[in-house]
Amino acid sequence: MSPAYRGFRDAARRCRLSALLLTLASALLAPPCWAAENDRPPNFIVVFCDDLGYADIGPFGAQKHATPELDRMAREGMRLTDFYSTCSVCTPSRSSLMTGCYPRRVNMHVDQRNLCVLFPAARKGLHPDEVTIADILRGAGYATACIGKWHLGDHPRFLPTRQGFDHYFGIPYSNDMHRKPVPLPLLRDEKVIEAPVHQETITRRYTDEAVAFIRANKDRPFFLYLPHTAVHLPLFPGQAFLGKSKGGKYGDWVQEIDWSMGQLFQTLRAEGIDRQTLVLFTSDNGSYREQAGSNLPLRGRKGRTDEGGMRVPCLVRWPAEIPAGTSSGALTSTIDLLPTFAKWAGAALAEDRTIDGRDIGPILRGQPGAKSPHEAFYYYQMDQLQAVRAGRWKLFVPLESKKRNWGKPEGKTELKLFDLASDIHEDHNVAAAQPQVVQRLLALAERARAELGDMERQGSGQRPAGWVDKPSPRLAEDTAQSP
Repeated sequence: MSPAYRGFRDAARRCRLSALLLTLASALLAPPCWAAENDRPPNFIVVFCDDLGYADIGPFGAQKHATPELDRMAREGMRLTDFYSTCSVCTPSRSSLMTGCYPRRVNMHVDQRNLCVLFPAARKGLHPDEVTIADILRGAGYATACIGKWHLGDHPRFLPTRQGFDHYFGIPYSNDMHRKPVPLPLLRDEKVIEAPVHQETITRRYTDEAVAFIRANKDRPFFLYLPHTAVHLPLFPGQAFLGKSKGGKYGDWVQEIDWSMGQLFQTLRAEGIDRQTLVLFTSDNGSYREQAGSNLPLRGRKGRTDEGGMRVPCLVRWPAEIPAGTSSGALTSTIDLLPTFAKWAGAALAEDRTIDGRDIGPILRGQPGAKSPHEAFYYYQMDQLQAVRAGRWKLFVPLESKKRNWGKPEGKTELKLFDLASDIHEDHNVAAAQPQVVQRLLALAERARAELGDMERQGSGQRPAGWVDKPSPRLAEDTAQSP
């Protein structure tokens, strides 16, 4: 940690001492005090795309659409080539980013009907007692906002405003979840302001909201979580981007996301806070439609535990700390954002619960010899443990049950070992030639099954999800409002 950030706690203590000299009313109304600009911890912006493939942006090999802003981001920051989401579908992967935990640990791997994601008017949601990344940062004096797709429960007690965010603007679940009598809603905080939402304008409106939030909070640390609706089906690129790519509407929407990134960076530079802001760009899982998106050179797609379902493109840029034009192949994941951001913010982690993520600051800073902090990474598909990775090795384990609650069986009911360093497409099973590696990874898999569970087996380290007896669909009092 740089000398400026080592002084953060001392600065905070001086601010609290000064606040005691003010009147009680002033103390309650005043924004957090930062002793000097250099004592201020970094801002954090996390852009989380929906169903964006590994090779859908220029820095990871896109061929059908141009992403000049993301290309520049890569030149000015770091590519994480072995960055993983914890699940290949929406709800579980988002629960991990928020909590720093595998989905099964927080019981967000299936809904109340044992399906893979939450649906409108769900009885289930992320437990309000979970400590989210927004909770931690808001507790450290950050302004917090979620702008975009939430998908961790649409009952009021599960919405972002109950999970550490000061503000919310977005669609509470996937953009294909328009169900009678619940038209697809757009929320501001906890109120529906438009239903059905005008999707062709949603990326622009998310971007406008994000820019406004940055400008309003330029003088204090902030955390902006921007989970785009794009590029989930159905496709709704903005009118200005239609027909502009070689990849149809899918490519058009990717190019609109790139435009949105440009607006964020332009705002950071204009407000003079570019160097003190960490921006991370990634996806919740791989692309679903391989004929439109691309997960190459990875095998598979969304909904699978092949690499193409869960290894996602990731760019990280922070001019003050992250070396420009660099790349890391260390195993990292969305679960690592919470502990990493907490450390850089000078905030403590909750001590009464297990966090699966680890601090990846040394990797992001490009420190010589920095390695993945994970002994293993576990590939769960909803309620099943299907594979485990340790270093270069990935083992598909025999399933405890062939039952699947979503999608077609992946056909890996026997041991399959792949050397991802030389076989990124998972073509050559080397289990027979590496019996010691197989046994080591099997032991890691059994440890995960004991702690996190597998199918009907309850894990010793699982925590409860949130539940309500009566669901509460998000409905508008007046659905005739214009965007």
